[in-house]
Amino acid sequence: MSTPSRVFVGRLVSLSVFDPLGDQVGRVRDVVVTFAASRRRPRVIGLVVEVPGRRRVFVPMTRVTSVDGGQVITTGLVNMRRFEQRTNEVLVMAEILERPVTVSDPEGDYEATVEDVAIERENNRDWSISKVFVRRGAPRGSLGAFRRRRGETALVPVEDVSGIHQTPQGQSAAMLLETYDELKSADLAEVIHDLPPQRRAEVAEAMADERLADVLEELPEDDQVEILETLPVERAADVLEAMEPDDATDLLHNLPASRQEELLQLMEPEEAADLRRLLTYDEESAGGMMTTEPVILGPEASIAEALAVVRRAEISPALASTVYVCRAPHETPTGKFLGIVHIQRLLREPPHGAVGGILDKEIEPLTADAPLGQVTRILATYNLVGVPVVDDDGRLIGAVTVDDVLDHILPDDWREERREVTHG
Repeated sequence: MSTPSRVFVGRLVSLSVFDPLGDQVGRVRDVVVTFAASRRRPRVIGLVVEVPGRRRVFVPMTRVTSVDGGQVITTGLVNMRRFEQRTNEVLVMAEILERPVTVSDPEGDYEATVEDVAIERENNRDWSISKVFVRRGAPRGSLGAFRRRRGETALVPVEDVSGIHQTPQGQSAAMLLETYDELKSADLAEVIHDLPPQRRAEVAEAMADERLADVLEELPEDDQVEILETLPVERAADVLEAMEPDDATDLLHNLPASRQEELLQLMEPEEAADLRRLLTYDEESAGGMMTTEPVILGPEASIAEALAVVRRAEISPALASTVYVCRAPHETPTGKFLGIVHIQRLLREPPHGAVGGILDKEIEPLTADAPLGQVTRILATYNLVGVPVVDDDGRLIGAVTVDDVLDHILPDDWREERREVTHG
């Protein structure tokens, strides 16, 4: 099978990748290049390929035998360890597209914006960037698929383009986020973790508060603190409000007391009160791990109402698995805690029935000072996804879910375990 002499990265991305036996490995998501003073053209060293499970792995160009017919063929085994960008590597889609550059022209140099790049296979079988497709003028925001673009276009040799290898902030953060828009928060967090600190700050600035909150919850603690410290203090408070209370509390624990108080003062009083209460608990206790926003309903609520609540997209699967039934008020700290209802029981009962009639009262709630070991034993013994936490008066003050426990029993560097990778 032949390989075209020139391939545009914009067309290469999203192509299926197959192994020599014809089995699909994944899809191309980006192209990795390096720049060196000794080379006239940037060298293409490999592809970022998304494999099942949304994991992104590195496939060296030396393993690519064919790029043709709407597919990429590789040879040999693909290293399935997660891709990690090295300091001297640049991602074409994530960092070069929409970058402002200067084009040398006999009639006079002009400013332009990179819209695509062409890569070619050279005589020595190495791949390199050979051409750059540019549009005259500076970038104008995100290059959405249906946005009408203006300005004369040109396909120019890469040697005539300066500024293509500058600091990462040359490309708008909006373009990078558009490239990775389909990723889940945990996967986007891995992408952001691999960026240089300044680039991370730019991407965080461009993200919506809710999206940034979701991503922060998936990042290692040092990354969380670093990003939060780059935000204006008012926005940092808004992002903390958008985070799950237990995750926001964990993040606050890593900040100096003066910074904690500054952020809490800027938050809505009710949100701040929840976090202040959580901050008083030991981090390894039920109170320190719990969320103050489980699904809470009164005993008179219908099963149909309960199912409608747990169906909401913004509620995590762990929290959606259990409804906590309490007397009014129905915000923590609630009235008297009555019992729990599992989602499976809700699905088996007629929708007009009341949740108060199908309570599981056998699960003994925890107190806020219950140690981690007791929490894990309760979850394991009764095969629970979540367990209630009450105060001395029997009022629900929160719930600990299995994902909260995993965050505390896994090694501190568990988020890093897939980050050690060697590029072929």
